[in-house]
Amino acid sequence: MQTQLAEFIRNTPAGDTAESILRKCVHCGFCTATCPTYQLLGDELDGPRGRIYLIKQMLEGGDVSARTQLHLDRCLTCRGCETTCPSGVEYGRLLDIGRDVVRQRVSRPVPAQVFRRVLRAVLPYPSRFGFLLKIGRGVRPLLPAILRGKIPMRIVYRAARPSTHTRSMLMLAGCVQPSLAPQINSAAAEFLAALGIGAVDAPNAGCCGAVSQHLDAHDEAKNFARRNIDAWWPHIENGTEAIAITASGCGAMLKEYAYILADDAQYAAKARRVAELCKDIAEIAAGENLSNAALNRGDGIRVAFQSPCTLQHGQKVVGIVERILTEQGYVVTPVADSHLCCGSAGTYSLLQPQLSRRLLENKIGALCVGQPAVIATANIGCWAHLQSATTLPIKHWVELVAPAET
Repeated sequence: MQTQLAEFIRNTPAGDTAESILRKCVHCGFCTATCPTYQLLGDELDGPRGRIYLIKQMLEGGDVSARTQLHLDRCLTCRGCETTCPSGVEYGRLLDIGRDVVRQRVSRPVPAQVFRRVLRAVLPYPSRFGFLLKIGRGVRPLLPAILRGKIPMRIVYRAARPSTHTRSMLMLAGCVQPSLAPQINSAAAEFLAALGIGAVDAPNAGCCGAVSQHLDAHDEAKNFARRNIDAWWPHIENGTEAIAITASGCGAMLKEYAYILADDAQYAAKARRVAELCKDIAEIAAGENLSNAALNRGDGIRVAFQSPCTLQHGQKVVGIVERILTEQGYVVTPVADSHLCCGSAGTYSLLQPQLSRRLLENKIGALCVGQPAVIATANIGCWAHLQSATTLPIKHWVELVAPAET
């Protein structure tokens, strides 16, 4: 695709990146076949190819309007189109650039601006989110069903036992997961311990920055990234093997640190190293010998695995979880259209509730066809979203294989 970038962005880092991405696109349209919003709405501008045209138009100096903003907002950033694209178009990065231009050109209504600021002020901060979640749980019975379903009840779980292993890996606590589902990282720590690996917490690490990045606050996202790098660096210098991630959305963001901090002379090299060390817990499992580990067995329990977009499309981790569950004795049921998003997509379920709900209903329907006893996932956002729409238990897959309590 030929481009003639406008003066405002020509020969800038963002402009060079955008031009390189745009030139890879041959507008073949393969991406529309796997785009969730195009499937729902049937509008070319609500598919990747149409959005690429909109971004190209604005970067070449064309008009930018609320209509442009609407179509870009509707994108889930699931990156399913990247998996489908035969030309290797990095659509997610192009979308970030396009959204940033729209942010500068089109003002949102005041209520929308306030809501986005509230999300950025609450979700990335565990203490703030935890406090509000506690209040929400207290008034949960009084809330409408649609809100009640988004507030899971408190879960009783066993804290991971102290580790004495010589091998070690850092573990990202995350921002909402410690309050919503603290049992996930506890199970992951037990899982790693069964493999002879100790899980190390870096208290000063926090939100990965994904919330800010996807709400067009790119400088804020970079600050979160720098803080995490500072918190982890002493451990990295001391030889920690990896940064273990149990929320695939965080993993996808962490692996982008090298890209988002590429122009930061102080942090670029460190960001590259962090991105290299970041591993989803499934990737770690795939590199270990699980046969001698005292893991939990499934004994024929039927499990439907919902592969988060950030796992299969963002990190290209495909088939590992299903294989591990099968090897541990679970029966993994087939899921139609497993490449499609569940509608969670970070803050998407809050900002685009109608589209999100339709995608959720479709996903729950596909997951339940095989009559599973439990639904497994690999991302906290998907975990909460799925649980709001079904009475079936939703588990992170590592909870199913972590050593049973004795």
